[in-house]
Order: sequence, then C-alpha cells, then structure tokens
Amino acid sequence: MAKFIINGGRPIGGTFHPRGNKNAVLPMLASCVLTDQPVMLRNVPLIQDVRVMLELLESIGVEVALDGHSVTLCAKSLKTTELAPDLCARVRTSILLAGPLTARHGGATIYPPGGDVIGRRRLDTHFYGMRSLGAEISTDQAYRFKAGPLNAWKMVFDEASVTATENIMMAATLAQGTSTIYNAACEPHVQDLARLLNEMGADISGMGTNNLTIRGVENLHGAEYTVQPDYIEVGSYIAASVVTGGQLTIPDAGDPLTLQVMQRTFSKLGVEWSRNGRTLVVPQQAERRLRPDEGSATPKIEDGIWPAFPSDLMSVSIVLATQTRGTALFFEKMFESRMYFVDHLMGMGANIIQCDPHRVVVIGPTQLRGGMLTSPDIRAGMAMLIAACCAEGESVIKNAQVIDRGYEAIEDRLAALGADIVRID
Repeated sequence: MAKFIINGGRPIGGTFHPRGNKNAVLPMLASCVLTDQPVMLRNVPLIQDVRVMLELLESIGVEVALDGHSVTLCAKSLKTTELAPDLCARVRTSILLAGPLTARHGGATIYPPGGDVIGRRRLDTHFYGMRSLGAEISTDQAYRFKAGPLNAWKMVFDEASVTATENIMMAATLAQGTSTIYNAACEPHVQDLARLLNEMGADISGMGTNNLTIRGVENLHGAEYTVQPDYIEVGSYIAASVVTGGQLTIPDAGDPLTLQVMQRTFSKLGVEWSRNGRTLVVPQQAERRLRPDEGSATPKIEDGIWPAFPSDLMSVSIVLATQTRGTALFFEKMFESRMYFVDHLMGMGANIIQCDPHRVVVIGPTQLRGGMLTSPDIRAGMAMLIAACCAEGESVIKNAQVIDRGYEAIEDRLAALGADIVRID
C-alpha cells in the first residue's frame, strides 16, 4: 500500500511531456503474439498496467526487452497459451490476449480479468465476436478458447466495446476471408492499434468509423511503431494546472481532432487553450464561468462512445466544475459506480448534489479543504489528487498505487511542475 501527502495551494505549471496512450499500448503489447518477428513500441508509458502485461507476456514465453520508454517483444517461441490466474486478476486487458493467441496458436485459456471496480464490465461481446469467427468457448473457472483456422464473418456488436473491438480486430487479421464489424468502437486508441496492425501487414480499413473491414492475411510480420500521446493524461494535467492557477505548455499534445473533442467539453467549464501545430498552451485562468447551454439552460456534461466526451475524463471534469462559477449537471452513462467518489469531494467542502448513481449536480466555485482520502480507481484517484493540489492544507490519499496503474511517476512529474507532493510506501 502507498499513500500521497499533498500540501495544496501551489500553482502547477511549466512544460509537460505526455506519455503514450495507456489504452492503446496495452492491446499493442498483446498484438505481439500475432507474429514470430520482433515488434518494437516507442513512447511506452511505464505504468503499473504495462508492467503487469509485460510480466504476463514473459510468463507465456514472449521475449521482452525494455529500454527506457521503448519495448521490443518477440513471440517466436511461446511455451504455453494458458495465462497465470494471479496476473489476469491484476489487469483487465489480459482478456486482449484471447483473440491473437487463438488466431495464431489455436487457443487460449484466460482467467477472469481484474481492473477498476467502476461498474459491470461485461465480456459478452468478446465471446460473440470470437464465436462468430469459429472459436469454441467454454466458461467455467476460466475462459477457454479453441479453434482451427478462423473464418471471417460479418458481425454486429450489441455495444461499441473498445476492448472487444480490439480483440476481434486482432483475431480477424489472420482469419480466412474478409470480416466486418458493425457498431465497432472508434476511439483514438482503437485507431492507433489498427495502424500498428497494418504496419505489421494486416489489411484493416474503416478506422475512425463504426464499421471496420478486416481482410485476413496468411501471416503478420514485425514492425516499429510510436504510441500516440495519451489524451486522458493530457486532459488530467490541464485540469490540475487550471484549478491551481498555473500555466502549462504541452509539446506534442496529440492529434488535433482528439484534442478538439476534449476542448468541446472543457470550454463549457471555462477552460481555454491555444494550439500551435501539436503544441498546446494553457494560459493562467483565474476567473472561469460555466458556459450555459442554449437558452441559458444549466449545462449538461455527459460521456459516451467516441466522439462523445470520454468517460475517463468525467472525474477530473467534476473537480474542474468545483472551481468554476456556475452550476452543471454531470451525467455518467457508461459505468454505474464511477460517481461514488464524489463523497470524498463533498467531504473536502465541494457543493455537490448526487442525484443517483449516474448523475451529480456541481455548484461552484468552492474552496476545498484538505482531507483523508482513498483512491477507489485510476481516474477517481487522479481527480482527488487534483482536488488536493488546489485545496487548503494537507491531504492524504491512501491506496495511491491504484493511480500508478494509469499515470507514470505521478508524484515526480507533478512535483516537477510545482506541486508539493510526497509518496510514502
């Protein structure tokens, strides 16, 4: 167990260099088992989930060479397709090995995956997609996948699941024929994975839309690829800078269209920035007001599937709203347990009304006070860290290792930008 001790009230600003997208790199690591040639990834975030995935890959025989923020993987000589139960329980993306292992090696045994407890996270779409490609699946204490050569199929997903889209897309690259996924997820990290697979010799089209076409090929080869910046991390550090009165410059902040999706909602919270190419400049913003919806209506901020506002930024946006003049309704549609962390913010002095598990009303601004907090999941943990940075007095955040799963060296990087934060293990 670890905890952070934060003395709030210090501006967070300077130059921030984002790492690669967490939600892109994890399926990219899984994709290495689709070929016997080396796959090299650059700009890999050294977060806990990545370390567990690398340990998981090593446990089945993948050669892993980590050099700074680059990793080279070679799955030429796997010794098993059965994953270790304890490692599966530590990371949700262990399920992403089901598709590529079954496609290239004829089967996989995956134990129930772990991950954040933010609500029910069903696997039905994964099973539907794999069965559509011809895999046989048994689900008892483990999920056992078995197949001969996979055969292409036209699939209609009942939900635009990110991980299911990634899993089935990887499996379909080696299926016989042309597969189509209707109602596919089209988030930036799904697109990034598809680009890597195409670099490896796959034939995928439709990236950025909800209809993917995957023409199966006989085999894939090695590749070198740079992971795109993590826009969730970028949004989190922007929020930290804004609520503490800092100025932030972010070189290579990522794809302009991705940032535009984020800015569409952040601008409702009074956040402004300018862009010069791929460099983002966030000026000091002392007085911010919520921008009402048309007709002077109370603004509603809601998440959804891409290109709607991402669920992973809802928690930090609520903290932003506590420091913005006006009233806003937040509607979390994706996960039924994500809003429970607002109790901590209310204990710090935030003026929040929790309507139900999916909706809260935030009235700002309020001066937050330091407190004793516990991080329930990655994004709520980051939100509380941001709240502690702008609060009066000292805050202690327990269970801090949960934040490590999604943010690399968070205490060092925040301290370099001016925060007063120490870690105690």
